[in-house]
Amino acid sequence: MPNVVSIERRGREDVREIGEAVRHPVLRASALSKQYGPVTVLSDITLDILPGEIHAIIGENGAGKSTFMRLLSGYAEPTGGSLSMGTGEVRFAKPEQAQEAGIVLVHQEILLADGLTVAENVFLGREMMRNGVVDDKTMRRLTAEKLAELGCVASPNALVRDISLADRQLVQIARALLDDYKLVIFDEPTAVLTGEEVDRLLVIILRLRAQGAAILYISHRLDEVQRLADKVTVLRDGKMVGTYPGQTLSQMDMARLMVGRDLSALYPPKRAHALTGTILAVRNLTVPGFARDVSFDVRKSEILGFAGMIGAGRTELFEGIMGLRPASGSVELLGKSIDIHSPRAALDAGIGYLTEDRKGKGLLLHERLAPNLTLSALGRFHPGLLVRRRREQEALTEAVNQYDIRVKDIGVNAGQLSGGNQQKLLLAKVLLTNPSVVVIDEPTRGIDIANKAQIYAFIQQLVSQGKTCIVVSSEMQELIGICDRIVVMREGSIAGEVSGEAMTEHAVALLATSDTAASNEGGRR
Repeated sequence: MPNVVSIERRGREDVREIGEAVRHPVLRASALSKQYGPVTVLSDITLDILPGEIHAIIGENGAGKSTFMRLLSGYAEPTGGSLSMGTGEVRFAKPEQAQEAGIVLVHQEILLADGLTVAENVFLGREMMRNGVVDDKTMRRLTAEKLAELGCVASPNALVRDISLADRQLVQIARALLDDYKLVIFDEPTAVLTGEEVDRLLVIILRLRAQGAAILYISHRLDEVQRLADKVTVLRDGKMVGTYPGQTLSQMDMARLMVGRDLSALYPPKRAHALTGTILAVRNLTVPGFARDVSFDVRKSEILGFAGMIGAGRTELFEGIMGLRPASGSVELLGKSIDIHSPRAALDAGIGYLTEDRKGKGLLLHERLAPNLTLSALGRFHPGLLVRRRREQEALTEAVNQYDIRVKDIGVNAGQLSGGNQQKLLLAKVLLTNPSVVVIDEPTRGIDIANKAQIYAFIQQLVSQGKTCIVVSSEMQELIGICDRIVVMREGSIAGEVSGEAMTEHAVALLATSDTAASNEGGRR
């Protein structure tokens, strides 16, 4: 098995070979660097992006990927080095200049106006006019055509606030692809997609490549990188490790290069123990429009997974249990009934909930870390009208150390943390309430492999301390790797469950996608 040093050496040799073959890159970065004050976040990045090629950029959270994307797309200007297109140097002081040059960016964050329709968002700022009046009919038609290409079923007339997170991402991609583009930058485009939605998007990306577009692809999902990439550039600590032909790297090679060392097993060893005693009982829970008549039990110290396709109702089910959506049915924790119409009642009873949307619903990105950490446990830190800042800062220092939240200055805002560190802050926030049951929705969405390993270890540690954990995830291998049992939802109902040796991707996929007869064949195991 090759070690990191040999792989890095091979990458430098590959860079020389690739450089000799390249003559007309769409975009060339030469010794590109970026500083914020005295801090260097990106240093000496040199690479060519070719037409008709998918070039993946990978690295840990904080490696400099987002900064690099911002420099290429006009959201930030370099403090060193240069960018060139064709035969001349270019400088982008704002995103509009990059777009005019043919560079479009599909953001990781959902940047849409919730109160506008899908069509209005797609054409926002570039509305089509006819006889001096906005041509809504044509915009809706063109929006429907572009969404159909992406496999998105959202109506052009629907308000963005009323469509799913996955459909919002597809709307954002549709908006970007309306521009005349030479280079399309995808920043974690599948973070909110699963299964069929991911496959559809990857087909679109491959089609763009076949049409001659240059694709820059940033993802923490190394299986996607392996499927798509013609070249892979690895960043670490703001510096370039190397550029490699995509077919030469295994996923483990990529992981080693990203972290600079060999990784131990991604998933911690499963515990050999008998699970007894129901701690949480859900009976006949219905969330109108999303889940119907759902019943299940969770045992003490169990890691219970919830799988299913986008639209299966998993997230909405647990938002109903937490009182975040209208719901009917009953929920009991340790035999005591919980008022499912009150989020505070669920929290006070001992159920903690990590939302899948950490940026939109989980954290206050423009607030400091300390208020974010203590928000769900204000009574402990701000009794009455008193503000106990010292106690709050002590709790933050303890959380930073306990959950390895990597930050140079604990006075920064939550939005300045990398995705992995935001997720660890959110985990610390929920666990500060000392829940008996922790529900984690998409625990590793948009975070790198090293932080994934930490999150899995934290979950294992929770249950070893006597807590119970429910994991909702779109990644089947993740659920299989950490869970004792997996419940599979389909179209708002429980299709079945698997455990032990029966926990395979095939068994989960069968229950998630097949009709009743096939599901019964897969069976409850």
